[in-house]
Amino acid sequence: QVILAESGGGLVQTGGSLSLSCTASGRAFSDYAMGWFRQAPGKEREFVATISRNGEHTDYADSVRGRFTISRDNAKNTVYLQMNSLNTGDTAVYYCAADTVRYSFQVVRRMNEYDFWGQGTQVTVSS
Repeated sequence: QVILAESGGGLVQTGGSLSLSCTASGRAFSDYAMGWFRQAPGKEREFVATISRNGEHTDYADSVRGRFTISRDNAKNTVYLQMNSLNTGDTAVYYCAADTVRYSFQVVRRMNEYDFWGQGTQVTVSS
């Protein structure tokens, strides 16, 4: 069991930046591949980024690649999402998620593979 808590959301203008954090409590954080997902109003939840247990492997949705950066600090039980060059299409509730994986290099894109979810944090990008 792990409990996830996101923070760092807010209101930003187009072209601005935000940094999200997700802190985990419970089982060893380094046992989990981590992911960020988002859900815009009226839309399904979608994959944003994922990072492996050891932090050396990442993957991104095409819509955010080159603008967003996922990272983690296992000593702090925290995963981050640095978001740059934000646009109105990035407006959504952002969720972090944890997936128990065997291998330290695994990244996980599929939402239904994740075991634990945070409550989400709102990101609003104004034009």
